Amino acid sequence: MNTFVEERFMKELNEHAGIVHRICRIYFPDTDDRKDVFQEIVFQLWKSYPSFRGQSRFSTWMYRVALNTAIAHIRTHSKTIAVESLHDDHWGSAISPEQDDEQMNLLYAAINTLSLVDKAIILLHLDENNYDEIATITGLTKSNVSVRLVRIKKKLEERIRNTKNK
Repeated sequence: MNTFVEERFMKELNEHAGIVHRICRIYFPDTDDRKDVFQEIVFQLWKSYPSFRGQSRFSTWMYRVALNTAIAHIRTHSKTIAVESLHDDHWGSAISPEQDDEQMNLLYAAINTLSLVDKAIILLHLDENNYDEIATITGLTKSNVSVRLVRIKKKLEERIRNTKNK
């Protein structure tokens, strides 16, 4: 890549680095795994950048590459991912800082019980992506995204309610 392309890539990567951090955090509770996968995702983004044609937003393309890399890493290494509570500083603007820590811990614990694809969908939703963007990133249809989000929200509500009642 030439210097201009490298600079443009680094600028875009730095502007949207939170995407990679959130994906790593939700899929990899272990700090060392997170660091490894973060580097792997950045490498895949760098390697794939010449194929980015600008037909979608950079962040949409970045989500797709990052999620695919994270999920492929999980499948390749077939580790069991432990449930760990996450904190709101890993979600950027998707989570209000005024929210109660206990509620946030319940939400993150519930999210960590979801399937890999459902985690991706709810993460994208919490990052305020619209249904079209979620569909583009995940490769699902817009109507499938809509149906799955309704089901995911119900699962999360039920799991949180069951946890509170214990």
